[in-house]
Amino acid sequence: MTRMPRAWPTPIAPGAFHGLAGEIVRAVEPHSEADPAALLVLTLAAFGNVCGRGPGWEIGGTFHATNIFVIVVGRTSDGRKGTGWDAIKPVFARADPEWARERVQSGLSSGEGLIHAVRDPQTKQMPVKERGTPTGEYVEEIEDHGVEDKRLLAREGEFASVLRVMRRDGSTLSTTVRSLWDSGDVRTLTKGKPERATGAHVSIVGDITPDELRRELDDTSAANGFMNRFLIVCAKRSKALPFGGSPDQGRLDELGDAMRSALRFAGVQGSIRFDAEASTLWEAEYGRLTAGCPGMLGAVTGRAAPQVRRLATLYALIDMSSDVRAADLRAALALRRYCEGSARYIFGARLGDHVADRLLDALRETPSGLSRSDMRSLIGGRISGERIDTALDLLREHGLARLEQQQTGGRPAERWHAVERTEQTEQTSAREGLSSVPYVPSTAYAARAPDPATDATLPDANAELERLAAKGLLE
Repeated sequence: MTRMPRAWPTPIAPGAFHGLAGEIVRAVEPHSEADPAALLVLTLAAFGNVCGRGPGWEIGGTFHATNIFVIVVGRTSDGRKGTGWDAIKPVFARADPEWARERVQSGLSSGEGLIHAVRDPQTKQMPVKERGTPTGEYVEEIEDHGVEDKRLLAREGEFASVLRVMRRDGSTLSTTVRSLWDSGDVRTLTKGKPERATGAHVSIVGDITPDELRRELDDTSAANGFMNRFLIVCAKRSKALPFGGSPDQGRLDELGDAMRSALRFAGVQGSIRFDAEASTLWEAEYGRLTAGCPGMLGAVTGRAAPQVRRLATLYALIDMSSDVRAADLRAALALRRYCEGSARYIFGARLGDHVADRLLDALRETPSGLSRSDMRSLIGGRISGERIDTALDLLREHGLARLEQQQTGGRPAERWHAVERTEQTEQTSAREGLSSVPYVPSTAYAARAPDPATDATLPDANAELERLAAKGLLE
């Protein structure tokens, strides 16, 4: 049975290449095989980290700084994920040499290690002695000077290993990463020598392949909000440069100097607000950004509104504006749409329920539909009928499956079919206020993380369907 290929995200809109960020991309892109979308988001991520924890915006008592988390997703053979960082690094090395040299690090292996990289000073009480005899008084001495520069960009070329570490029992990495996106204050809970970081400004840029992301991302990481703190950016080789590129060093120096000026400007800014035109645009877009959608796609894109605001703030600051203008917000929306398309390409219509997703794959591969008996044979006897009912209810709730009842002279026979998502059904769903999930056939199960509780009872879908068809059990 042949699966339809996934649709690569629609190319990022030109409006996203706005201001100084766009100038940097246009200068380095002809001399790099990296995807322009990756170059753009890496530029914004680097700028947002070098800014530090000064500028930002506040809502509901929560301060949002300029640090963003990014995952660049591309195939191993032609994703050219790492080359994007190499292309933009010279600009930031000129703008802030110390940051480029000292504050770009790799090796996310534990929450404790991440906190240690941005830790506060530690002191201890030492007894005062006179001629070797304690006086009963104590003096505070610095035991660990900590880290003065609280900026840190974690550059992870193998982000799959980070996701694997998070699944280990007792790992605090996921909790620490989420806390550092939310605020700059975090601490370890170890008994021996707890460490604390206050005012930390951590950004993360990771590289991964689509199959690795589907395989290593467990449902917990999607449900607990880890992944929706990341912007997912699909990347592929933009061109072939067998002899490499040769960017104009003079132009890179000019851009580095412009970046230094933008950083100086950002360093004295506080709360960044929308101007009047941007406020009107934000009001118009806010409903769509907060509407959400079902399944894994909804879980990994569910923080759209704050992500757009962070991006819009970055566009404003890098262009040395103390207000977010409409052009900044439009650029942020364009980039966010590409990120949403990237997530859709990777996760498709997966619901995050392994039984429902398995049934959906099987229904899509069987145009004649499946009976409950077919489903039990396909999934295995250890999955209860009640569990199958729950999965079918979930599919029907999201408009992905429909029930057909066939008259038999007695009790009607049930047959379930996949619902093909078309442009017309998408528009109908939108008018009715329903969440829409376009049909993108899932290949996640060949690569997803194993589930010991059920995997032994889940045979390969294609092989099982072919076996049923050979026995005449499928029409």
